[in-house]
Amino acid sequence: MSEHVICFVTSNNLEQATDIARFLVQNKLAACVNIIDPIRSIYTWKNEIYDEKEILMVIKTRRALFEKLAGKITEMHSYEVPEIISVSIENGLPSYLNWIDQNTSDEK
Repeated sequence: MSEHVICFVTSNNLEQATDIARFLVQNKLAACVNIIDPIRSIYTWKNEIYDEKEILMVIKTRRALFEKLAGKITEMHSYEVPEIISVSIENGLPSYLNWIDQNTSDEK
């Protein structure tokens, strides 16, 4: 299993997504957050189907930081149940993966 992950988080608010992204990078919980605006999400919530514009955050980090990252996002997020999922980076340019390591930290 890879020690590097990409996390996907959605928001309905660009300001909130930007605040979360800046916090994660400034506090070394993520090396980089891409913000993709808009995306279209079709989903079921409380037995209703929604079709809405959302903002997607694509977060590059280390697996060891996921729990702390997820906790901070949950604190800052307006959704009752925010989407916070991660997938392993199976392969990557070694220098890029090293850059992720250099720009994340367990210490904060």
